[in-house]
Amino acid sequence: MILPTKRIPQDRALLAVGADVLLLLTKPQTVSKLWDEIKRKRLERTRATPLTYDWFLLTLSLLFAMGALELRNGRLHKARG
Repeated sequence: MILPTKRIPQDRALLAVGADVLLLLTKPQTVSKLWDEIKRKRLERTRATPLTYDWFLLTLSLLFAMGALELRNGRLHKARG
């Protein structure tokens, strides 16, 4: 789940989706805006595995647990430092 396995493709592993999230988070954004952007980016890829909203939320939870994301004033920010 966090890492790719036999049943979870590399582009769907939570760490890979988390990397996509952090790359897209160039400025503070709401969760819904970030969701729209990541869906659009994944559709542009040729063989990207579809991403569900619950999987996106699991990714955000992982990033929060790792200390990579912060929520301030209703917007997601990359963690400082």
